[in-house]
Amino acid sequence: MKSRGNFKSCLKIAYADGGTRYRFLFGSPFTGASSFYLLAHFVNLLIERLEIVEVNDVALGLEGKKQIVKEVADVASGALSAVIAEYRGMTVEQLTDLRVKARDGGVYLRVVRNTLAKRAVKDTEFACLNDALVGQVICAFSIEEPGAAARLVRDFAKDCDQLVTTAVAVGGTLHGAEQLDAVAKLPTKDEAISQLMSVMNGPVTKLARTLNEFPSRITRVIDAVRTQKEAA
Repeated sequence: MKSRGNFKSCLKIAYADGGTRYRFLFGSPFTGASSFYLLAHFVNLLIERLEIVEVNDVALGLEGKKQIVKEVADVASGALSAVIAEYRGMTVEQLTDLRVKARDGGVYLRVVRNTLAKRAVKDTEFACLNDALVGQVICAFSIEEPGAAARLVRDFAKDCDQLVTTAVAVGGTLHGAEQLDAVAKLPTKDEAISQLMSVMNGPVTKLARTLNEFPSRITRVIDAVRTQKEAA
């Protein structure tokens, strides 16, 4: 039992050092049950590191999970579109960069346990994402512009093969990853306003042209009437 405690202490030190001492541990003369115990803990520590998001969710407790569900639900209720993408293999630096770009682009980005995400979108138009919330995925919601989340994921994935789109949702309808580019091309807020103004300006311009031409038309009609009278 004493050796067991020593192994546990060594593992904690090795984990704190970011793995620099694992070579020393495996090179130690311990054999038999002690070595098996060491290997089992080593594997568990790697799992904890790879699935740190899941571990953190567990550590949050019931109230913490309720807060996450409420936060995501509030965002989903007002979002214009959503993108689900796998991020397995991305580094911490890449995820941090993605989050920064999301904030700058008006996109709500969140890594959250799938069971909590499903509860959050249940009563929103993004309930259609339910079947897409599987595996190690990240959720991106467009807050200000319908194509923002799709543009974010599409552009970031150009330099990051680990970010793989699995689903896109717009207007309560679930689409496959092949529709990512189409949604990304939706007009921005400024572009939409410009297009709307163009549509609105069309009839107004035509009306103004008609009004400007009205006096000359009246003149032509009067001249035509006068000419007819003189001819008679």
